[in-house]
Amino acid sequence: IEGKFVRQTGGRGQFGHVYIDLEPNEPGGGYAFESKIVGGSIPKEYIPAVDQGIREALDGGVVAGYPMVDIKVRLVDGSYHDVDSSEMAFKIAGSMAFKEAARRASPTLLEPMMAVEVVAPTEFVGTVVGDLNRRRGRIAGTEPRPGGVEVITASVPLSEMFGYATSVRSATQGRATFTMQFENYMEVPSSIAQEIKEKTGAASD
Repeated sequence: IEGKFVRQTGGRGQFGHVYIDLEPNEPGGGYAFESKIVGGSIPKEYIPAVDQGIREALDGGVVAGYPMVDIKVRLVDGSYHDVDSSEMAFKIAGSMAFKEAARRASPTLLEPMMAVEVVAPTEFVGTVVGDLNRRRGRIAGTEPRPGGVEVITASVPLSEMFGYATSVRSATQGRATFTMQFENYMEVPSSIAQEIKEKTGAASD
């Protein structure tokens, strides 16, 4: 995908021109940038600026303004001008190329999933499981423990866990405890993704 930034406003202009390839990275792999430039089509001092422009575009996202994750970018070609090229011009060109490539790639909204572990008396397990299911949780299993309690493990969207401490205490007469930690990102269900896009004015993206 091409990104080209040219501006002439009297005196010195601005010129940055890049071609990039874009592909998904493995889940949890984050952002990876690689330069395949050979032969000096882009001077090496401008390549970090391309990377920086892409990073800033990642943070701004292309769907509903949310940051993008797990993406590989390769800088494969480009051109420069002896006088008009600058780090800023290549930073903007990198950002432009990435935004266009990301739009064409049909990106999806992801949400953070939490690994949740609830310890509750056996008589409340059904209540706890039902509540986690209503929060779009996926139950991984339940395991009996000594003392008449069970451990319920589940994967639950972070957005559904707000207020959970109060809820689980109320549902178990204050006898349950829970922990949660970040697990991974998962695709947001299409109906919920559409609601988010409509709320942020991004439904047409």
